[in-house]
Amino acid sequence: MQPSRQSELELIKLTKRYGHTTAVDSIDLRIPSGSYCCLLGPSGCGKTSTLRMIAGHEDASEGDILLGDRNITVLPAAERGTAMMFQSYALFPHLTSLENVAFSLKMRGMPKPERLKRAHELLERVAMSSYAERKPAELSGGQQQRIALARALITEPKVLLLDEPLSALDPFLRIRMRAELKRWQLELGFTFVHVTHSQEEAMALADQVVVMSGGRIEQVATPHELFNAPASEFVARFMGGHNVLKRNDQSIAVRADRMHLSRSGDSSPSSNALSATVRAIEYQGTYVLISLGAEASDELSVMVQEAEFFSSPFEVGSAVQVSWSAADAHQLQA
Repeated sequence: MQPSRQSELELIKLTKRYGHTTAVDSIDLRIPSGSYCCLLGPSGCGKTSTLRMIAGHEDASEGDILLGDRNITVLPAAERGTAMMFQSYALFPHLTSLENVAFSLKMRGMPKPERLKRAHELLERVAMSSYAERKPAELSGGQQQRIALARALITEPKVLLLDEPLSALDPFLRIRMRAELKRWQLELGFTFVHVTHSQEEAMALADQVVVMSGGRIEQVATPHELFNAPASEFVARFMGGHNVLKRNDQSIAVRADRMHLSRSGDSSPSSNALSATVRAIEYQGTYVLISLGAEASDELSVMVQEAEFFSSPFEVGSAVQVSWSAADAHQLQA
């Protein structure tokens, strides 16, 4: 299935207020057709309110939501061309998997034979045909997620909205299911908009990551661009793996794996170097994460490859020098 411009989503000055509190503050965003977009940020940043406004489960206080050539801002949820997959999956406990998937078509008045035929087809697509007669309590978390996905897809939406869909799963299953989500998105050609607070999840899934803070958009970028060129101190710190430093009245970010660690006195002083003390050492398998204390920063971290570290280990309390190449320093917006 090829992406159509009809699934391009655009938010224009979109705002959501709850009383005197502004949850989403006049955001502008364009999500290309057939792309996988992750809204990423800490709790309370406005990402879920944004998703719910797109779905029609919350009214926009101001602004517009465009889907293709239609303004869907005030349309009922069922008429928008979107479908939502909830964090809790929200399956009906008294219905079988087949009945759960077919339910929305039943509400639309589709004859039983036709709706059950379409439900069977979708269960087959998500590899759940053999579980058609089971109820939600008889399914694992991953199986429930597949049923919830099939139920969302049966209305043939242009945009699929996912609210923290992996948060209830154990870490192993979460990794497996995010790979399946990406595969389904590529096969179906739909636009997926996925809310998450997990940086790892967004980096693994998204074509486009939208980092939010305080109801506003901090940065929109590909995962690669986001990690290598964070726009602000907030993005650099939130994404992790970066050290934020103040140098010559400017703020810069340097990736933890691009910093070099040496013992004090082993190297010549440099303008791109700091004296520090080792605070903690954490073995991470392929690398060792070393946390440092330095006067010019509240905290610093350096990733040292496993073999390099164990050939000449550092110890907690060691006086060290941390340095970096000027080419690896990325200037941040004020």
